[in-house]
Amino acid sequence: MPVRPRPLSPHLQIYRWQMGSTLSIVHRFTGVGLAAGLLALCYWLIALAADQSAYDCATRLFSSVPGLLMLAAWTFAFFYHLLNGLRHLFWDAGRGYERAQRNGSGWLVVAVSAALSAAIWVLLWHAIRGAP
Repeated sequence: MPVRPRPLSPHLQIYRWQMGSTLSIVHRFTGVGLAAGLLALCYWLIALAADQSAYDCATRLFSSVPGLLMLAAWTFAFFYHLLNGLRHLFWDAGRGYERAQRNGSGWLVVAVSAALSAAIWVLLWHAIRGAP
């Protein structure tokens, strides 16, 4: 029976998908999302410094459904990236390496990021609705 050559490097056919892989990929995507959000913030600031029509255009864009979804995703990206960065700081200090701790802190980062994002948007919604 011929011997099959072993792969030269690990790949997805060998390793099963893990939560840590997903959280790492999401951390990278949220970093890219924060950079894109910074461009959106710069656009809004330039529109604010320009004339009234530029500001009205930016306001229409960010208050549209796609604009609000983008802002909500940016809010989640901010909190996720921040909290996952803190998680990595704990790892740098030598804490939280056990499998249960890694999984628990990962789920905690996701849950707290979602909760903080929802809390911010609920507060914004009430502040806008309560304004005259």
